[in-house]
Amino acid sequence: MKISKFLISLVGAIALLTTAGYYYVFILGAPQLDPPPEEADTGLKFQLATFNSQAMGAVRNYGVILPPGYNKNQQKRYPVIFLLHGGHDDARAYADKYALLDVLHQLYQSGKLPPSIVITPDGNDNRGSSPLYDPDYFDGPNGKVGTLIGSELVQVVKSRYRTLEEPQFWALGGLSSGGWGAFNIGLRHVNNFHILFSHSGYFTDNSGSQNSPQQIVQQLPAEDRKQLRVYLDAGLNDTNLLASTKTFNETLNKLGIAHVFYAFPGGHGLSGADIGWNYFHKHLKDSLFYVGEQFKKVKS
Repeated sequence: MKISKFLISLVGAIALLTTAGYYYVFILGAPQLDPPPEEADTGLKFQLATFNSQAMGAVRNYGVILPPGYNKNQQKRYPVIFLLHGGHDDARAYADKYALLDVLHQLYQSGKLPPSIVITPDGNDNRGSSPLYDPDYFDGPNGKVGTLIGSELVQVVKSRYRTLEEPQFWALGGLSSGGWGAFNIGLRHVNNFHILFSHSGYFTDNSGSQNSPQQIVQQLPAEDRKQLRVYLDAGLNDTNLLASTKTFNETLNKLGIAHVFYAFPGGHGLSGADIGWNYFHKHLKDSLFYVGEQFKKVKS
């Protein structure tokens, strides 16, 4: 009798843990157990804005972080950085999860990144956000996300903010599936973005070769290749993503495209100094430093 009660209790406990685990991973999207610390007052402000998207046939939102002193000098124009989120994220993810305001504050204070207009698009397609699939960062059956980000939102940002117009001052990057999205979209819109970057992303997609940066970059005219500046990193724990990034790095070497590539400790996960949100927080400083160097080279 006691054994039966014990077994019933054990089964109940396992069921409860299974339900809790499912809720934690698939409903909440696996929040970081030890998220990166945020500085109390950076002087920067994250805001959500909306616009009517013809590409998606809906009102869409994006996050914007204006640079320090933006409202003081009404004549000054700024470079632009688009940051694409990964699966089960949205326009708020970089601010809420990866402590982006702290990263920007440190880079501005140290002079490693010129003051910039930072945009965080909502890259989710018509299916919405889910941990069960990544966003379709292309024009497909689930919506024209490629046109939304690569063309439409670019024009919205230019019309609303004091941007520098030249593509040498526009960067597009992302983490995880957002890294793939940045290259899948950016390589199709070299007229808008000359700087591309990826954090533990991938470069082929199950939607086919038409959405493979590995293929697209080899089809670019030589003149477009000369304009590109690329930053790549991948976590040593992310075996498949690291392999994909290494292969793309080799392709860039063969094509003579200016780039850097780093393999860092850690990668995706739920806890650890080099894991998950902490990985992306830490290495956003590296990619945005690289972006800042490219902005400075154009100005000098």
